[in-house]
Amino acid sequence: MHAPSILTLSGLARRRIATALVALAGLALLPVAQAATVEESVAELQQAWEVINYKTPAAEKEKKFEALAARAHKVTESFTGRAEPLVWEGIILSSWGGAKGGLGALGLVKQAKALYESAIQIDGNALDGSAYNSLGVLYYKVPGWPIAFGDKAKAKDLLQKALEINPKGIDANYFFADYLVETGEPQKAVAHLEKALQAPARPGREIADEGRRSEARMLLEKLKMR
Repeated sequence: MHAPSILTLSGLARRRIATALVALAGLALLPVAQAATVEESVAELQQAWEVINYKTPAAEKEKKFEALAARAHKVTESFTGRAEPLVWEGIILSSWGGAKGGLGALGLVKQAKALYESAIQIDGNALDGSAYNSLGVLYYKVPGWPIAFGDKAKAKDLLQKALEINPKGIDANYFFADYLVETGEPQKAVAHLEKALQAPARPGREIADEGRRSEARMLLEKLKMR
């Protein structure tokens, strides 16, 4: 049996079909939702990282960083050729490694190292030199040969490069101060901690700024008690 043509339908049925066709045509004219930009995608990763790093109980951090790392990798794949997602995927992997601890973290920090290096090749100045800073942190935090790639001299070069790019930055000053304490020069660290505490606020990064200032104050108090 053939379906009835529109000509054989009642007037009411024809009007209903015409109304539906007009509605469908209107939908076709609606603007398509824009995909998130690289800046928006990176901002989402930053904010999620801040909540996990500073507001989440230690026992829950490992699994949450693991899930966030999967999200970060998708962002990196979506924006090939951009340094910013590589930096943040590296930061998240590094943080996941820190939460995991032990030798099991080495694979994660090695992945992070490769991501930072790739970001530097694309644009080392991106995100105020964060790739240099984050890579420098890895070089002074992880063990040296034969266990891993730790190297205090390389760390210093990278951290100083980050400071050249962002001399007033809270992270650049805090981590260089932490490096100086780690390498036996605490007296030089004080000035950088004070700069970290005076660093300009970063819009949208309130949780991270509050957390980093708290870390800087704690380290400064420890140094002053020596």
